[in-house]
Amino acid sequence: IFMYTEMLITDLDLEHRVATKLRETLESTVRGSRCLVLITVCFQVICVLLLINNILLSLSRKNLETRVEYLTAEKDQLQRDFDSLNKKGPVCFFMSTELKSWSESRQYCRDRGADLVIINTDEKQRFISSLVSERVWVGLSDTENEGIMKWVDNSTLKQGFWLKGEPNNYYENEDCIELYYKRDQVEMSPLNSWNDQPCSEKKKGICEK
Repeated sequence: IFMYTEMLITDLDLEHRVATKLRETLESTVRGSRCLVLITVCFQVICVLLLINNILLSLSRKNLETRVEYLTAEKDQLQRDFDSLNKKGPVCFFMSTELKSWSESRQYCRDRGADLVIINTDEKQRFISSLVSERVWVGLSDTENEGIMKWVDNSTLKQGFWLKGEPNNYYENEDCIELYYKRDQVEMSPLNSWNDQPCSEKKKGICEK
């Protein structure tokens, strides 16, 4: 009986050890599976981030190439405009150094043997637009007769380069014309940059000699 009991205890101990070993193996397998899932998820997240980064780099490169193409085309056009202006004789343009009303800006030009600029061709409009980065007076107004635009040489306006909706005489006293071209905004055109403003507003003027 004693020997039988001892054998039974030995068998039970063996079964316990086997069961413990199986449980440890199972737990180890589960932990390994969890680690594998975590590694797989992390790898997928990294792949997605790399894909997003590549897309952003591609878009940035495309935008940069578009900007370079635009600036190159603008430079070539300005060179053609400059050559065209020179064919008609030497010209000199300069900007006043102080903010003045339209009449004061004109007087500034006249004191220096010039006058506010007259713009009557596409080439000249594009070229003058390339010189400025702020609102400036040009030599055009309808101060004598509302709605009849005249240049400082008393010639009547034949071709305008107006912003959309202009001139509108919004404040009912907008009789002098400014050139307002934002070169950094690709959607804006140098051929559509005139706006009527009250002549008393202070800004620089473009002089032509």
